[in-house]
Amino acid sequence: MPTTFPRLLMKHAAERPGAPAMREKEYGIWQAHSWADMATLVEHIGCGLHLAGLKRGEHMVVIGGNRPRLYATMLAAQALGAIPIPLYQDAVGAECVFPITNADVRLAMVEDQEQVDKLLEIRDRCPDLATLIYDEPRGLRNYEEPGLSSLDALIDAGRVFAQSHPKFFTGEIDKGQTGDVAAMFFTSGTTGNPKGVVHTHNNLIDRAQAGAEFDKLSSAEEVLAYLPPAWIGQNIFSYAQWLCCGYVVNCPENASTVTIDLKEVGPTYYFAPPRVFEGLLTSVMIRMEDAGSLKRHMFHYFMGVAKRVGPDRMNGQPIGVFQSLLYGLGNLMVYGPLRNNLGFSRVRVAYTAGEAIGPDLFTFYRSIGINLKQLYGSTETAVFVCLQPDDQARADTVGVPIRGVKIKVADNGEILVKSAGLLKEYYKNPTATAEVLSADGWYHTSDAGFIDASGHLKIIDRVKDVGRIQGGANDGAMFAPKYVENKLKFFPFIKEAVAYGDGREKVCVMLNIDFDAAGNWAERRNLPYAGYTDLAQKSEVYQLIKECVEKVNADLSVDALLAGSQVSRFLVLHKELDADDGELTRTNKVRRGFIAEKYQPLVDALYSGKTEQFIETVVKFEDGRSGSVSATLKLSDAKTFAPVKAAA
Repeated sequence: MPTTFPRLLMKHAAERPGAPAMREKEYGIWQAHSWADMATLVEHIGCGLHLAGLKRGEHMVVIGGNRPRLYATMLAAQALGAIPIPLYQDAVGAECVFPITNADVRLAMVEDQEQVDKLLEIRDRCPDLATLIYDEPRGLRNYEEPGLSSLDALIDAGRVFAQSHPKFFTGEIDKGQTGDVAAMFFTSGTTGNPKGVVHTHNNLIDRAQAGAEFDKLSSAEEVLAYLPPAWIGQNIFSYAQWLCCGYVVNCPENASTVTIDLKEVGPTYYFAPPRVFEGLLTSVMIRMEDAGSLKRHMFHYFMGVAKRVGPDRMNGQPIGVFQSLLYGLGNLMVYGPLRNNLGFSRVRVAYTAGEAIGPDLFTFYRSIGINLKQLYGSTETAVFVCLQPDDQARADTVGVPIRGVKIKVADNGEILVKSAGLLKEYYKNPTATAEVLSADGWYHTSDAGFIDASGHLKIIDRVKDVGRIQGGANDGAMFAPKYVENKLKFFPFIKEAVAYGDGREKVCVMLNIDFDAAGNWAERRNLPYAGYTDLAQKSEVYQLIKECVEKVNADLSVDALLAGSQVSRFLVLHKELDADDGELTRTNKVRRGFIAEKYQPLVDALYSGKTEQFIETVVKFEDGRSGSVSATLKLSDAKTFAPVKAAA
């Protein structure tokens, strides 16, 4: 049934007024907000925004973390026919200028003093930005900027207006149409300015409902909302599907308490990019290395059992009586306590998306009884394109097309998608819109892949990133940088990887070590170090990383398609790649081209055969100051392997 997000809210409030809609942790205590509470709050904020001059069709920026009052503000804006634009709370001020000016934003709702300061800093570059509303008043008592006011004051004014105009708010909701624009999400902007992806209520609700049907989601689910609301993945799971299904969304106290909150909430429906799952596994392995020998031996033994039979068990395959008993013992002694420690004891469905996940990482979670699956989608497709059925979760695919989705593969290997969730347009960018949306409604994903014999979609890499080795023993071989990078990042000691090789005779990579994992490894070996830069250049660390690289090369050698993508040389960077330094997007994707330009001397040194190279890099600190980090980096060769011929 076509509808809008505000109508879904009012439906839940009418049918289940006392049921919890959201929980928020404040001062260590979980506070529940019922559907009736949320509807009342949204009405008061909506009336307050009306008094502040928010008009139908106007854009409104929302910047902050996952907070019930910020979600209520987005609903209130949509109820008035306005269009909320969530922006990343960790973006620097300069990154907010283009979205605000491009969308002619006049009114912004922000979480706290940090976000107020950010917008005040860029106000002279955003001439239309007249009104700033803040949720958390701490630190803002003496601010006297024009147009600055608190959300509490807006709610109070809205409450008075609602009492004297009792039919106003429902009247505004009734004006809404399913084809109206519901929200705009700005892309990462890996090349040039970000693009505003325009989605209607129908786009987002259709995909949210299709995903819910696929996994049989209900109002009984519990979700932890901890990723940036500006990322459409989090927005779909904790906003669109929340309103479609009526389940409970839990908001952590702050970023530092997420791990604790995860254990307290025990979500049944969980979503995270591979980086989060990598971090959780790394923390587990660090703790196990610090455990006593008996616990370590038991852990590794039962993990061996889990690796052998766990995935088949999750996929409903027979594993035999003896293996079932052995797995059950492992579940009692290792897997169950481990799931509980991770906060996944109640997880019924867990998804990872955003980029490919390493096969060993994927297998680890499924082997211990966590129903981790992959999905495929993007901002432009309202996330849900392909999902994996519970009994068909595989590391090398991203699932099957779900209801309402058609997929075809272009002659150049590009995946084309048609569904009700496709973007309406890129805002004020008809040229870019025409490039990705064909006249007959097919969306060009820019991803290279194919449909396998079982009907699952396999993604190789970005079309523009898939290249060829030129010259040398592997002349003409396919090179897929993201595939190589993801295989390297499976190892707990490697946090980030950037691979180069297109148009060159060999593949070289620049790596970041995981400071926690590598630091723990060094401490257990009594290896002293004085910070990240010092640890990264230790010869012992280089040997450790070299072993990881060569294991990846051995795996690649048996891949007929990508055997030529083995890594010949590598280096460990002297600093961690950082979004504030422009090296990563706000969704933590590497900006490979930018990094190549920034570290051109290092790329040249890798390919010229040098054994060391001096580099000095300008960095930005958290307080906004700039500084520099310099070091003489080691460059190391890695063993490559002859391609293994497939058996006839």
